[in-house]
Amino acid sequence: MLKTVICSAMLIAASLAPARAEFPDRPLRIISGSAAGGSNDFIARFVADTVGGVFGQRIVVENRSGVNGVIGAEAVVNSPADGYTAFVCPMSTMSITPQLIGPPMRVDPGVDLAPVAMVGLSSYGVVVRAGSSYQNLADLIAAARARPGQLTFGSPGVGAAQHLGGELLKQLTGTDMVHVAFRGAAPAMMEILAGRLDFSLTNLGDAVRQIQGGDLRLLAIADDTPSPIFPNAPTVAQTVPGFEVVGWFGICARREIPAAALARWNSAIRQVVADPELRQRLADGGISPRYEDAETFARRIAHDRENWLRVIRAVNIRAE
Repeated sequence: MLKTVICSAMLIAASLAPARAEFPDRPLRIISGSAAGGSNDFIARFVADTVGGVFGQRIVVENRSGVNGVIGAEAVVNSPADGYTAFVCPMSTMSITPQLIGPPMRVDPGVDLAPVAMVGLSSYGVVVRAGSSYQNLADLIAAARARPGQLTFGSPGVGAAQHLGGELLKQLTGTDMVHVAFRGAAPAMMEILAGRLDFSLTNLGDAVRQIQGGDLRLLAIADDTPSPIFPNAPTVAQTVPGFEVVGWFGICARREIPAAALARWNSAIRQVVADPELRQRLADGGISPRYEDAETFARRIAHDRENWLRVIRAVNIRAE
């Protein structure tokens, strides 16, 4: 009789206990490791808007710039391991910066973060101010050879893909050009527009509107695939054989993210990237939509880490 009463009480208590809420049941945040206005920020706000709609929850965007995204990645590594904090993880932050020569960084985003899904590929291009005397890439290289150590190029920071791409361009052309690092892509673009920088090998998503608006001139794109936005643009490799830079953006989280939260993020991103209207939004921002699941994305990160490490060692790029 006593056992029956106890069992009945337990069943009643279980029925009255609140059911465990399905992830996510409260607002989330997504961290961009660069200043507002660049492709990192664009991806963060795109994901916040679209994935937030799928989740039925608000996703707050936080910009934490510095060390080419590593400051933002560190904030995610130190956040609760509940899946409510995500990170916009670009190629440079995941595959380049942590491997720069010098003292180890406090976190290695490519190791300490869990890939969730890739959102899209990003093309890079060599751009100059519209009023520049450089009409094509050959003009720029000729000027660099004629004036060693005088031409300047900007990037979002030491170790960014824009930086290493510029160093690779120097290496392959035998030129001496000065790298200038900024805290994000947008400040670098402002310096080019103001005429205080000669050029940048930039993510096209950071410059597409200025190119289309006639403020910047696109000299060449950095990969061998014709750009859907600028189909008539020549490639860098046509002038500098062997040169290629291809970037990507994805979403990452703490490595200890719960499996259910990882699955929900992954499913939502897959749904968003498959939507024709949302794909067009990405394309308009200079991003080629490309979904990859967590495992495939992880393999891409590892592959690019190996490739860029060879460039870092060959050019002797040191962290600052």
